Amino acid sequence: MIDKKDLDAFKASLHGELLQPSDSGYDEARSIWNAMIDRRPDIIARCRGVADVVACVNFARGHSLKLSIKGGGHNIAGLAVCDGGIMLDMSLMRGVWVDPISRTARAQAGCLLSDVDRETQLHGLAAVLGFVSNTGTAGLTLGGGFGYLTRRFGWTTDNLLSMEVVTAEGRIVRANENENSDLFWGLCGGGGNFGVVTNFEYKLHLVGPEVMAGAIAWRAEDSSAVLEMFRAVMEKAPPELACIAGLRIAPPAPWLAKDIHGKPIVALFVCHSGQLAEGEKLVAPIKAFGKPVGDIVQRRSYVSQQSLLDATQPKGRRYYWKSEYLPDLKPDLLAKTISHAKAIPSPHSAILLFPLDGALNRLAEDCSAVGNRDAAWVLNIAASWEKSEDDRTNVEWARAAWQDIRSFSTGGTYVNFLTEEEGDERIHAAYGDNYERLIEVKTKWDAKNLFRMNKNIVPVTR
Repeated sequence: MIDKKDLDAFKASLHGELLQPSDSGYDEARSIWNAMIDRRPDIIARCRGVADVVACVNFARGHSLKLSIKGGGHNIAGLAVCDGGIMLDMSLMRGVWVDPISRTARAQAGCLLSDVDRETQLHGLAAVLGFVSNTGTAGLTLGGGFGYLTRRFGWTTDNLLSMEVVTAEGRIVRANENENSDLFWGLCGGGGNFGVVTNFEYKLHLVGPEVMAGAIAWRAEDSSAVLEMFRAVMEKAPPELACIAGLRIAPPAPWLAKDIHGKPIVALFVCHSGQLAEGEKLVAPIKAFGKPVGDIVQRRSYVSQQSLLDATQPKGRRYYWKSEYLPDLKPDLLAKTISHAKAIPSPHSAILLFPLDGALNRLAEDCSAVGNRDAAWVLNIAASWEKSEDDRTNVEWARAAWQDIRSFSTGGTYVNFLTEEEGDERIHAAYGDNYERLIEVKTKWDAKNLFRMNKNIVPVTR
């Protein structure tokens, strides 16, 4: 129980709002993207700036409180919110500053992908970010991060220049390759284990504002042929071309033929981020393949492509994922993927294949904590549904598909896709040979494990 006098003093020290369970706005502030997560912090501090973040860290440490950290609140495991303790909410800190001359951007930790894309695209520039525009940049980045630009430029963290960090001691430090380089190494994939990052500096790349991109879909009975075409195209594709394959039940989207709504489909989400004329040539064979039931692959803004999948991931649904990195797309893997897609129990679920191969494979495994430089694909078995009474059916489908397909894995997995119940074994798998070094960094920067509401790297007890 927090002493009222101490709590009043803490509240008075904040520029932002402090919420308790009886306050208006508390339930909205604690709610996050995944409705499977329903936790109740004792207090929520809605930070307005770095000084508020420092005050929160000091208060949590001084009162031995559990501390969770919210950026966008989009993590599948619900790491943003804790039961009891204090939720440090940075979702109001959404400033973005772009320097078009140096091709860099600084973004506060509460930013969503859409905030960064909106500002950088004014200059025809883009950061390497994810696929859903309402994802938080902080969580995405700290877990490694990948998106349509990853084949060209690597993990998001491969394009990170520096970070401003509030440490467990409440100090503000800068981390980059030259300053606190061990901390920088750990934060480039190690999640929120080492401090509260309040500001990210990204390297930007010339992309857009217009790209050749969109979505195209076929009937599920064409899945074998479509996925074989997809595999063949991506095997020879230049790094400017990224295609995601998805198998699911067709939503009532206006770009899909009405007679396919509610029926199984296979879809490709295409983005060529290079020269438009070259992109048109490369996507032409995809558009000409078979008999699509919907095709919106065209010249479009990069910003619109970044939000194309948003409708598939609304806040408030129930989500459960199982994921692996893959070295390639073997025929047997594709066959099993098709088989399990036929058994999808929810109209919102999907099995997805994301391409990674390219720039990230050319760097050393230990150049940053994210590792997994042998990965060419991400497999994500993404269960999504509406009602709690359907939890068991959907979770069991995802687990069964994963158990059948995981033998094709590199042995690694994406830490940002790990669900609530996945513990040490899967965290270790996410980092491989970098895990022991992460323990060293954790022990140096957070020896008492203040930052433990995450996929936790446990420090060595001295």
